[in-house]
Amino acid sequence: MSDSFTALKARYADSIMNSYGRYPLALSHGKAQFLYDLDGREYLDLLAGIAVANLGHANPEVARAVAEQVQKLVHVSNLFYLTLQADLAEALLATWRPGRVFFCNSGAEANEGAIKLARRYMRKVKKQERYEIVSLTSSFHGRTLATLTATGQDKVKDGFAPLPEGFVTVPAGDLAAMDAAIGERTAAVLLEVIQGEGGVNPFDAEYLRGVEKLCHDRGALFMVDEIQTGLCRTGVFWAHQHDGLHPDIITVSKGLANGLPMGAVLATPEVSAGFEPGSHATTFGGGPVLCAAALKTVEILVRDKMAERSARMGDFAQSLFANLRAAHPDKIKGVRGRGLMIGIELAMDGQKIWEALLSRGFILNLTQGTVLRLLPPLVVESQDLERFAKALDEVLSEA
Repeated sequence: MSDSFTALKARYADSIMNSYGRYPLALSHGKAQFLYDLDGREYLDLLAGIAVANLGHANPEVARAVAEQVQKLVHVSNLFYLTLQADLAEALLATWRPGRVFFCNSGAEANEGAIKLARRYMRKVKKQERYEIVSLTSSFHGRTLATLTATGQDKVKDGFAPLPEGFVTVPAGDLAAMDAAIGERTAAVLLEVIQGEGGVNPFDAEYLRGVEKLCHDRGALFMVDEIQTGLCRTGVFWAHQHDGLHPDIITVSKGLANGLPMGAVLATPEVSAGFEPGSHATTFGGGPVLCAAALKTVEILVRDKMAERSARMGDFAQSLFANLRAAHPDKIKGVRGRGLMIGIELAMDGQKIWEALLSRGFILNLTQGTVLRLLPPLVVESQDLERFAKALDEVLSEA
């Protein structure tokens, strides 16, 4: 470790709460798919801030949009009408279906908003006493009290009891269990079509369509968490579009403003009626600077056909990793995912492998202890992926 990193780490210990398991790396700047540490060393970023910098770091068009807006108007609150909010809402809905948008600040807040909307819609619009939210094991929906309760991983709940009531968790992928769980008190089912934090676990179309049908047949809402999978990450604009699903509500954040903190809840016109003035709010959500960044981000994603690019590069990556699995059948259990959301499941503890890759200049994530999770900027190039595959091959050969 360099002296500059050691000094910064000591400052953190003295001034910042110890709530993160931070990587042994201090970053100074980035450009496109690359990041640079305090000593100027270059790293290939295969994480994109956890699916956030979809257009790469320091995207010049987004940077210009932010710089221009900062000089015009930064914040006025949601007590006023803003043209940028309407522009962004219309741009998002054009990629989805007719509906309404609520802007917020993060993925957890988007899911919190979706939960509140589902409950309030049932009580105020449908006049039904439905409040339960059904979610899946291995899911991840956030770290507010409500969203961590909806999350199907015990580790995120440790120490926070008592948790809010009205949440039911069922085994992921088990349609019979879902059938049994949806009852007269169910307001909504909340799921990810590909679980990210859970280990990059895709669900097959039959299961997803089955859950959607159960919801609609029994009067519950079908909600899809697109916070990690949306915005062209999986090869379509929204991951649920792969399987022809029609959710009542979707949530989005992470890459929405390409690095600035923004989230949104998208809902059908009927379900949106669950919110009325004063029923839900946020001080900073949908602020002018954030909307400018998000509007430019969505514009580029559509204009440059980033969904198609993600599908193409994802197929290329999958072929590389399939060859790696064939070369190391005792060390790679499987490769899964869609587009540029890929999980490489190792047949061993992955910590040493992850450390070796970081030391070689590759930033990625290790989830569930054995899954190398890749969420690179969508601008990543084929030669970058080849370079990573070569390094992983060498690391596995040495393991």
